[in-house]
Amino acid sequence: MDLLLASLLMIWGGISADHPDMTFEQLAQAAVDSGKPAIVQAADPNAPKPDRLTPVNKTDPQKDAPKIKGVYATAHSAGGARLNTLVKLMDDTELNAMVIDIKDDWGYITYKTGNPELEAMETTQKIIPDMPKLMDTLKEHEIYPIARIVVFKDTVLAKKRPDLSYLNPDGSLWSNGKKDSFVNPYKKEVWDYNIAVAKEAVKAGFKEIQFDYVRFPEGFETRADSLQYFKDERTRIEAVAEFVKYAREQLSPLGVRVSVDIFGYAASVPAAEGIGQDFDKISQNVDVICPMIYPSHYTTGWFGAKVPDAAPYQTIDGAMKDTHKKLETIGSLKPIIRPWIQDFTATWVPGHISYGKHEVEEQIKALKDNGVDEFLLWNAGNSYTAGVEYK
Repeated sequence: MDLLLASLLMIWGGISADHPDMTFEQLAQAAVDSGKPAIVQAADPNAPKPDRLTPVNKTDPQKDAPKIKGVYATAHSAGGARLNTLVKLMDDTELNAMVIDIKDDWGYITYKTGNPELEAMETTQKIIPDMPKLMDTLKEHEIYPIARIVVFKDTVLAKKRPDLSYLNPDGSLWSNGKKDSFVNPYKKEVWDYNIAVAKEAVKAGFKEIQFDYVRFPEGFETRADSLQYFKDERTRIEAVAEFVKYAREQLSPLGVRVSVDIFGYAASVPAAEGIGQDFDKISQNVDVICPMIYPSHYTTGWFGAKVPDAAPYQTIDGAMKDTHKKLETIGSLKPIIRPWIQDFTATWVPGHISYGKHEVEEQIKALKDNGVDEFLLWNAGNSYTAGVEYK
């Protein structure tokens, strides 16, 4: 994920991807055979629109959940030999949760759900070969399972269903500089598809659904008027926030939490109209908010640091103060704050430092000093620093 931001304006337009140092194994080609028509349950045109943004119920469906301290795992890691290493890390430390790709950054569903409508979409790859075995392993080791679902960044679905995406003026499918395509948050059909994936994850045993890329494409405001796509009277912020509200209404009765990944910057700036992310509006409709506050995300001068990446405590401390201040306005609707923090070296950042035990612990200390005792560690290769005290 391409992260060196030149200005605050670039933040509002988005970053080329939501998480850094992305070096996933390349999956099968995203362009899959589109010969068969895709089958997605159509929304009822006569169904009433959901109430605008106001949550109906903010009761935590996982009241007995532990304080989560987790790591990210690709489907390849969760379904392969690296799982043993990650489980040992959990057994040997205070870490107790794993965020696993169930719908990945390309849009592939990463295991056979057995859902005929989803499998008819031909968007499934059997990366995790035996989901029941995986879930049994996590349960045996008391590892809290969180399903990561990448929502609106979905090249696979966009290629199969261009009508759910954005078209260039010549009618071709739009993609960004990395050849990624997004699907349209205005389309309820897209909402229902992702929620169907989430419901299968719940059936598999996941206790939390974490939605990522809950936004329009980066820089969308610069091309919104030239692309062809469906939209209605709602703003982009309303469309995204209403998806989150609807998803939680669908999933909470199943006993799972809903969390959303969001740019850490979003707590420090006004709403990002361009990409449709509003920290407050999303936060009031989730059980857990996961701001991505990697020090490498921040540019010169943020929180008084010349190189925020080289000042992990100072940067996280500033980000958390802004987060608390931002959420003061929603009172009892305030979700659990569980940030993503950095366990990788951002070699692309001028003045960066190498991240190891000290740097990870400094971030955790900054969280603790701000009353935040949950966190998630990001490393794209799922290789986490040894010897860290996670207390």
